[in-house]
Amino acid sequence: MKKLSLLLALIIGLLFSTAVKAQSTANYFVGKWAITVIGTPNGDTKLTFAFERKDGKLIGTVRDSTDKEVSKITQIDENDKTINAEFTINDHDVTLSLEPMDDDHVKGSVMGMFDAKGTRIKEADPEKK
Repeated sequence: MKKLSLLLALIIGLLFSTAVKAQSTANYFVGKWAITVIGTPNGDTKLTFAFERKDGKLIGTVRDSTDKEVSKITQIDENDKTINAEFTINDHDVTLSLEPMDDDHVKGSVMGMFDAKGTRIKEADPEKK
């Protein structure tokens, strides 16, 4: 009976830890990301993507180096650990796929043709100023 109780406690613990991990990956992309698209015809391109969760959905914008909004992301599909974002830039419809590498780095592709890599932009904590 003691073994059964221990096994049941272990199973409940595993289920709880899996639920906590799933919840934390749901907001993994929230925040700002410095994304570099590698090897475009115009050279490497750097953009900032700002993601937020609103009414349970991930939404976002594409920003330039001065933090000016360049485009709204029109659709974001969230999969298990990846996102696929659609937006229009310079009159071209573009898709971006991203997947986590670690807590602060992503990799992916643009239009399935160009590699992309990115780093989370950590905002300064206003209380520490």
